[in-house]
Amino acid sequence: MARTTGRRAPRRGAERRPRERTAVLCLTDVLVTRTAGTPARPPGPPSLRTAVRDPYRLYRTLRTHYPLVYDEPFGAWLISRYDDVRAALADPRLVALPGDGPAEAGRLLDRALRGPALVALTAAAERGAHVLAHRLAAREEADLVAEFCDWLPTATAVAALGLPYEETARVHRWCRTGLGRPGGGRPELGAFLRPLIARRRAHPGGDLLSVLCTARTDETVTRLVGALLGAAGGTTARALASFLANLLDHPGQLAVLRARPELTAGAWAESLRRDPPLHIVLRRAVEPVGAIPAGATVACLLGAAGRDPERFTDPDRYDAFRPDSGPLAPDALLARLTAEHGLRALLAALPGLRRAPGARHVPDDLVRRSPRTLTVRT
Repeated sequence: MARTTGRRAPRRGAERRPRERTAVLCLTDVLVTRTAGTPARPPGPPSLRTAVRDPYRLYRTLRTHYPLVYDEPFGAWLISRYDDVRAALADPRLVALPGDGPAEAGRLLDRALRGPALVALTAAAERGAHVLAHRLAAREEADLVAEFCDWLPTATAVAALGLPYEETARVHRWCRTGLGRPGGGRPELGAFLRPLIARRRAHPGGDLLSVLCTARTDETVTRLVGALLGAAGGTTARALASFLANLLDHPGQLAVLRARPELTAGAWAESLRRDPPLHIVLRRAVEPVGAIPAGATVACLLGAAGRDPERFTDPDRYDAFRPDSGPLAPDALLARLTAEHGLRALLAALPGLRRAPGARHVPDDLVRRSPRTLTVRT
């Protein structure tokens, strides 16, 4: 991890209250600054296992008193401060766990989704969002999670690839159950794609599958499609749900985006900072990293890092126009496209879009936190 010395320099839009430094505690390669005026240290290190429903109080304790600590019940070393988490995610000594290759597949997919491929994916996201939003237009009330967020990523992938429309429900099940995970190694996906790839090679069109078939083997094409379907799974749907919930909870900010849609990208980044779809990213140490021994599991707490007051002013507040949101959660291309085009389609089709009155769902999963329902009036 990167070595830091002294206090971290303030960033644009993230001024901090001045603090008196009283001691420096070296826990890893990162120098951790103790500050005066902080709450008393708890008697023992807390565990993620105790904070399933409301982890934010635990995150504050970890950042203040235990920025690096071994969580025995959870079985991992916890890293919670923004700069430390960012350094850990970039440290070559901390690698993805075996069988968990989203980052590698995502980079492969991002390299492929350029030029005509990007045009096809963008058009599919816009078209899919338009269709789903207009289905809700005649309704007085709708659940955006079940009727929009859960389906838009899959609908975008199906339309972009030019897959048969009648296979949408089947592909959706694959995305949700992991068949489309990076590598595309399951026989069902290969068997499904084989005749489609053959037809695209014989008669290419303007769809994404035809573009991917250009100068690539069938195995590589299947792997890329698998990565795209993996990206269209639950993580993207959860990120979209949290994004829409944040804006619906701040109708003034939503009104600004209605008038100035070019600001949507910043609002999306802010949602990833404050409410990432995955709060924990696991890594394995391939060699000792300070106090972390080789072979140990490391939990990078994105949910804690994104609300670090040493990095962000008023970090618990959602501000769609924050000058420098700096999310650590991966900003996957498919997720960004569905967020931007999804919001525009909803605002165009549902001019009265607002939260419906009534009880709101409280997330109860530590790792995957997002609304399970999002009832709105149209």
